[in-house]
Amino acid sequence: MFCTKQIFCLFVAISGILPLFAQHPALDRYNITWSSQSRNSSESMPCGGGDIGLNVWMENGELLCYLSRSGSFDENNTFLKAGRIRIKLTPNPFEAGSKFTQTLHLEEGYIDVTGQKGKQRTDIRVWVDVHHPIAHIEVNSSDALNATATYESWRTADRQLAKAELVSCAGYKGAPVTVTAYRDSITFRDNAVLFSHRNKDDALIFNFTVQQQGLQSVQSQLWNPLQGLTSGGMIWGDNMQPAGTITGQYINTPYTGWQLQSIRPAKQHRIHVLLHTEQASSYEAWTNDLYQQQKSIHAAAKTAFQQTKAWWQQYWNRSFIFIENDTTSAEWQAGRNYQLFRYMLGCNAYGTYPTKFNGGLFTYDPVFVNPKYPFSPDHRNWGGGTFTAQNQRLVYWPMLKNGDFDLMKPQFEFYLRILRNAEIRSQFYWGHSGACFTEQMENFGLPAASEYGWKRPPYADPGVEYNSWLEYEWDTVLEFCLMILDMERFSGADISRYLPLIESCLTFFDEHYQYLAKHRSSKALDGDGHLVLYPGSACETYKMTNNSNTTIAGLYTVTSRMLELPADYLPDSTRLQLQRLLKRIPPLSYRNIQGHTTIAPAKTWERINNVETPQLYPVFPYGIFGIGKPGLDTARNTWLYDTTAIKHRSAIGWKQDNIFCARLGLTDTAARYTIEKLKNAATRFPAFWGPGFDWTPDHNQGGSGMIGLQEMLMQTDGKRIYLFPAWPRNWNVHFKLHAPYNTTVEGILRDGKITSLKVLPEERAKDVQILDEYLTAGRSSR
Repeated sequence: MFCTKQIFCLFVAISGILPLFAQHPALDRYNITWSSQSRNSSESMPCGGGDIGLNVWMENGELLCYLSRSGSFDENNTFLKAGRIRIKLTPNPFEAGSKFTQTLHLEEGYIDVTGQKGKQRTDIRVWVDVHHPIAHIEVNSSDALNATATYESWRTADRQLAKAELVSCAGYKGAPVTVTAYRDSITFRDNAVLFSHRNKDDALIFNFTVQQQGLQSVQSQLWNPLQGLTSGGMIWGDNMQPAGTITGQYINTPYTGWQLQSIRPAKQHRIHVLLHTEQASSYEAWTNDLYQQQKSIHAAAKTAFQQTKAWWQQYWNRSFIFIENDTTSAEWQAGRNYQLFRYMLGCNAYGTYPTKFNGGLFTYDPVFVNPKYPFSPDHRNWGGGTFTAQNQRLVYWPMLKNGDFDLMKPQFEFYLRILRNAEIRSQFYWGHSGACFTEQMENFGLPAASEYGWKRPPYADPGVEYNSWLEYEWDTVLEFCLMILDMERFSGADISRYLPLIESCLTFFDEHYQYLAKHRSSKALDGDGHLVLYPGSACETYKMTNNSNTTIAGLYTVTSRMLELPADYLPDSTRLQLQRLLKRIPPLSYRNIQGHTTIAPAKTWERINNVETPQLYPVFPYGIFGIGKPGLDTARNTWLYDTTAIKHRSAIGWKQDNIFCARLGLTDTAARYTIEKLKNAATRFPAFWGPGFDWTPDHNQGGSGMIGLQEMLMQTDGKRIYLFPAWPRNWNVHFKLHAPYNTTVEGILRDGKITSLKVLPEERAKDVQILDEYLTAGRSSR
């Protein structure tokens, strides 16, 4: 399937063309420009940086922005918006009849809004400082204008949440208790609006969850990220002063607005929104820190925009995929939306918490996602502080080939922070070591109370969720362990701080399944000396499994990769333990379908719940089967003949059929599903996909689409790099992707011919293999 000659000769032959790579390919063709104002928040544009995201739109001649900052959770673990900003200029340059444009400038990370009527022209630039938690709205006009900046809040009184609204704080979903959303504190101070939400320590979902799960005796040992958590900030403007409060209603949500007005008309207005989220000892301590940040930001103001632009430019230089076909083609659209989604990921590069799969920083009024949810802008289905591992992983896998290793830190730190709580669970419930991470858990590492179960029988294992979808599903954490190991292999980063996490996860499976076996019989292992992984789960789909192949593939791959780490990472004693564990991991199970050997979901199972295809997890993410590896035919047979896999095929949301096909070299099908993933969303902004299975924007759909496109272009196996393993011959592309061992591969394919290729470091060129003349064998599939 691949050329037999190494690519080094090709690399040398075209080296004379390489200077063209010195110039970064222009992103301007992917900028989004609108020539009419928006009808409502669902027609907003994303803008962000650092860990702040804004939804920006012009409506009825006024600029509006929703504000979000990573980690801003209330008592109930709802992910709170920081509020809404409304900017009105008088006389209004954006009134009906004015020429209007709104543009997202990707390469420099800002939004520009322009209104022109006759000779009068007004520009508004909205941008977020990547290095400081502040957003700026800058007005420049040919004529002097008055400006009003209104901070709008819908959290002005305590209120009881409706039953359907509880899914926004998913731990309380279906709860047999009354749940209250508590008011914010908002006031004028020093010509600014100061706003905050400080969690009430006696009303935390943490306390409720601990009690529900019988952990009161160890509560003092558990990490509690919600205690003292205070989020909010301040808004002020140059040449502005307080002008009282107003009331109103946006869509279906009443609000109160605190207004700042310009002291005098001016051609320039500068409005700043500083956001601050921390676990503070007191409200006063939080406020003091806020003002200290304001001082440090003021000192850095002169160079902040240039530094932010420079950050975004280096971000885009790390990697890209530009499909250079006609701009009306479906494949060009997919390439453009790939870049738009990567921009959205970059907006939470340095978040305290991972980018949420169910909207990230960019959710908007929920009634526009589903008319059955006429709730506040804080609402999103599946919660804010509740994390679903199967969904989160798809947001983070593509960051490896993008070279966005710094963006992966929030997800890795998330697991590291809750490691001790997960270990305490294992010791408390079962008396053995290792971290038990459930599939859907709160940001403090305990199962969401709603998934733990409201009507648990007394005989149920207290460590297991009494939930037909999530029971015994513990193995997704192994994907994040593999991501950590891959980050070390890709970038050479020191991952020492994460090794206790990986070791503890492996220890859990080893000790827990021996523990369960000893409760069934006198033997901890089967007759071949292997673990008996029962009861288990293959995703949420195959339940009550014996030897789930997702668990086996995860344990085998992570353990093997741990043993491949450089010698100085692990002491000899740890290596010996891992070698012994590797021998205890059972083999994968197979089954015959229509005369073809296929990968089974598990050795046995009792029921099918969902629509996932875990039998192909040994292909992705675990890479046991794939291009250039033994058993490729078996993996392809699984795609082609497994009746349940066929039944469950889809491009919606977190479905990953496009990735499976790319890994299997099934070009036509991979292309079809990936185009479906990355086509324009139904919303005005093309990358606000959803709701799929979850919410809008659906970051699962963006992440899985991004992974699929990468895998079509380039796959890696150890030091081997395969180019174009599932790439359509008629898709012209200029790309730059990262590979293991600090390697980047940049190339241009036009009309089925590679016209330029650059591999760095140059000695890695010998490890690259290219599909030979795009052989057709295996390229088509059902």
